[in-house]
Amino acid sequence: MSISKSDYSKMTDKASPNSPVIMNCIKAFIFGGGLCTFAQVLNYLFERAGLNENEVRLATPSAVIVITAVLTGLGVYDKIARHAGAGTIVPISGFANSVVAPALEFQHEGYVLGTAAQMFSIAGPVIVYGTATSVVYGFIYYLVTK
Repeated sequence: MSISKSDYSKMTDKASPNSPVIMNCIKAFIFGGGLCTFAQVLNYLFERAGLNENEVRLATPSAVIVITAVLTGLGVYDKIARHAGAGTIVPISGFANSVVAPALEFQHEGYVLGTAAQMFSIAGPVIVYGTATSVVYGFIYYLVTK
């Protein structure tokens, strides 16, 4: 028994309906903007707490990373991501989630071969290519400004 191409096409269209692209973009924009606004509020609070400029520059992203890691560990960040979509991949929070999620997923395989080995499975390529790109950019900058 075989299925014709047109029947198969109808079955796949029925099984995978179109996603609401406009609504997904709006949700991503609102959540991503909200996350950045939250980071700006943290920045302001750290300034008001008396931290100097360098300390604020360190404290704000550190706080966002810790909050994201804790929310990922509690399973809350994934629930938020189901609704916010691409809005959850704002660089700092997205990176923290991409490190913590695989570490938790593979912890049953042990600390070395599970957690440690899989921790950077998603974030690893970002680190490698980001570092390589920054070296190339730095070399070009050096040649241009020399």
